[in-house]
Amino acid sequence: MKYMLYPTSRSAWRAMFSAITQAKKSIYIEMYAISDDTAETFDFLGQLKLKARQGLKVIIIADSNGSAELKEEIIKELNNVGIEFIFFSHWLRRTHRKILIVDEKIGFLGGVNIKKSFATWQDLQVKISGRLVKILLKSFAHTYALCHGKDRHILEYRQRSFLGKFNFWLLEHSPIRGMYSLRRYYQEKISHAQKSIIMVTPYFTPPRWLIAELDAAKRRGVEIKIIVPENTDISIVNRINYYYFTRLANLGIVFYLSHKMNHAKVFLIDGEEALIGSQNIDFLSFDLNAEVGLFFRDKALIADLTKIIDGWLRNAVLFRADKFKANFLDYFLILFAKVFWPFL
Repeated sequence: MKYMLYPTSRSAWRAMFSAITQAKKSIYIEMYAISDDTAETFDFLGQLKLKARQGLKVIIIADSNGSAELKEEIIKELNNVGIEFIFFSHWLRRTHRKILIVDEKIGFLGGVNIKKSFATWQDLQVKISGRLVKILLKSFAHTYALCHGKDRHILEYRQRSFLGKFNFWLLEHSPIRGMYSLRRYYQEKISHAQKSIIMVTPYFTPPRWLIAELDAAKRRGVEIKIIVPENTDISIVNRINYYYFTRLANLGIVFYLSHKMNHAKVFLIDGEEALIGSQNIDFLSFDLNAEVGLFFRDKALIADLTKIIDGWLRNAVLFRADKFKANFLDYFLILFAKVFWPFL
């Protein structure tokens, strides 16, 4: 499988936009947040309308919460040129995935949304080609079916089987379909870690079971590093993040604070296997959201990922637990987030 990693929103947008402009047959998008406000630099919706006018099959699945800012007239314009635009809306359930599939031959997935306010973020998106793109298309087809899509060609991918051994595989997580893959994966990999665990996440509200797994790994002598932003894009989350940083730092887990907003989602075990995806370390990703990630053991890709992580570590500062003191407001915010976050 050929691959390419993009460690910022802009670099990923550039590659995604280029793939769209070169599309010949079809473009499928499943995106948590997509907007028309990137038009000055990367006019994604404009290019998609152009491709639809040229006769390409264009389908957009956008989360109704993450893409709520899309105006009705914009959606009408998309529909009028033949684009099938669907809002994913299942009450508390969201599609938090970020997928682009071009000509059923090239795929993108990771943490990168399409919205102007994310332009300067560090993030991580992976471009793939080869047989794995068909498996990604099968995953897209399941979401498409949940949204009552009618295209038979796409729906038929749900029935396809892909056998064989791979150094790359998709990890799907879809509570709507009864698939709670993330918890099983994290538990298995943390419990078997021998040397090191590295996580990268913007939002850190780990469930109790994950804290217990990390504590057990640390007691076995596993080195645990977690890269998080010094400040996120959501002010209320900062206090919650810091509360959990302090709690786990007291267990011996080391946190690195990046000065820039880092929206990447990475899980690296023993420097030998990794997951790059859309998942955060929070209860939304583990319990409510549809997520997808690329799991791999490929040595070359592990090496490329490690270089990116090392760069982030060099430009981060160590978190000091003695610099943060939790107060009553922090406990209230944590309780508020756990109860009301799915509605926001």
